[in-house]
Amino acid sequence: MTQRIHDFEGVENVRDYGGYDLGGGRRLAHGRLFRSGHWANATDPDLDRFSGLGVATVVDLRRAIERERQPSRRPQGCGATILTTPAQPDDLTEAPHIAFLKSRDLTPDASREFMTSAYQRIPYEGPHLDLFSRYFRALAEREGPVLIHCAAGKDRTGILAALTHRMVGVHRDDMMSDFVLTNTAVRLDERAADMAMRIARWSGKDASPEAVVAFVGVEPGYLDVAFAEIDRQSGSLDAYFETALGLDAATRARIIERLTA
Repeated sequence: MTQRIHDFEGVENVRDYGGYDLGGGRRLAHGRLFRSGHWANATDPDLDRFSGLGVATVVDLRRAIERERQPSRRPQGCGATILTTPAQPDDLTEAPHIAFLKSRDLTPDASREFMTSAYQRIPYEGPHLDLFSRYFRALAEREGPVLIHCAAGKDRTGILAALTHRMVGVHRDDMMSDFVLTNTAVRLDERAADMAMRIARWSGKDASPEAVVAFVGVEPGYLDVAFAEIDRQSGSLDAYFETALGLDAATRARIIERLTA
């Protein structure tokens, strides 16, 4: 699994989420699907490496205010199509995770409560529905590799990568292993104590390394919550793809065909 992680200097959590076995001699294509954190801190060597990936479509899942505050660096002459969400009325409000850190002590229970709520909310928020749908249509219609990213590359990005895996038939164990690989990619265990101190200094509230692991990292239960909410609201994942994202069976079949090596 660690061979999926790409070593960039200023960009966190850069990974290939393709290459998984689909059964019957089929495999999800390698080198076509990439995920990461934001690119505001990309170094010049990072941009050279980005160019080497041949990315044709970038899906930036961040809100407009996030993009404004941390604009992505891109290679000079970058020809990739950039998919983003338009500005929303709540863009000027604090991001939910910032509001949480300012209002609550960062305990493991509080972290998991916040993350559970986020994973229930993300699949049905209007901007995400729009951008998720456009991402899948890009997989069905556009040539070349795709990169999806948000701020940390773990929650919004993690859900979208997992939806892709479920659509094409990646085994649940592989999907979940890919999801929790974030914790390895960002070296969470070795950085948690330092992160806890920095969060405590910034927020003026208590923070423990265990709480940081639950808040900054990912856990299988978070993704389970997202899919349980999809089943609750849409009835099934196929119905979510069909009605919430507007992806008919023919489009989904085309995506599977194009991504199967």
